[in-house]
Amino acid sequence: MDEWIDVLDIEGNRTGKTCQKSVVHKKGLYHATVHIWFYTRKGKILLQQRAASKAIYPLLWDVSVAGHVNAGESLLTGAIREVKEEIGLIILENDLKKIGVVKSFKSYNSGIIDNEFHNIFISELKEDIENLTLQKEEVEALKIVSTFAFEELLEGSKHNSHFVSSNKEYYVFVLNKIKDYIKKNNA
Repeated sequence: MDEWIDVLDIEGNRTGKTCQKSVVHKKGLYHATVHIWFYTRKGKILLQQRAASKAIYPLLWDVSVAGHVNAGESLLTGAIREVKEEIGLIILENDLKKIGVVKSFKSYNSGIIDNEFHNIFISELKEDIENLTLQKEEVEALKIVSTFAFEELLEGSKHNSHFVSSNKEYYVFVLNKIKDYIKKNNA
């Protein structure tokens, strides 16, 4: 089923128009996504391996949970919905801390023109990953890595086929925000 999403302008504001996701990606219309990065108090980060069936970057490791914001849906509601859909975890609005918005405007050989505003949230993971339920159409696997391991994998991302190597700057931004947040809240 093709989702309906809000069309944004170049600044990330809603235009009042909606469109099916497939059309948005075909025409390169601006739209919102939510990215939710889960971390533990012990300095570990939950990573998601993208499903083998994904059109973009199949089987690479990426953000804990991500997805499109539905038409008329708030960012927080979209984030909560995506977390429940992709990993079966129920969270509340106050579990989410927004750390920023990143513009990601890319075109792919598959014909997808992805002009997205990634609304990035972090949230403490309080559940064992063995208790999470994966949405097979989206998620191949989950794993927890230390911030140190995250940095090491990121350093070799051009050659190790682990992360989406073109997203290195984005990953560094998120990693630094998570490390700062953990340090501040464990002090």
